[in-house]
Amino acid sequence: MDINTYRGILTILVMVGFISLVFWAYSKRRKNDFDEAANLPFADEDDHKLSKSELEKKDHE
Repeated sequence: MDINTYRGILTILVMVGFISLVFWAYSKRRKNDFDEAANLPFADEDDHKLSKSELEKKDHE
């Protein structure tokens, strides 16, 4: 095995890692967490400690 074989294996491992990261980021399980994180700059000081369901409940009051 020469250096080019190792480079090929490393390229495949990095590609698999990248694809795994993309699937993780766009999975439906993570959507709520990312939506909550995206809205953090707009939350009040006390609201960032509340969960999303508590915030929705508070908005309806």
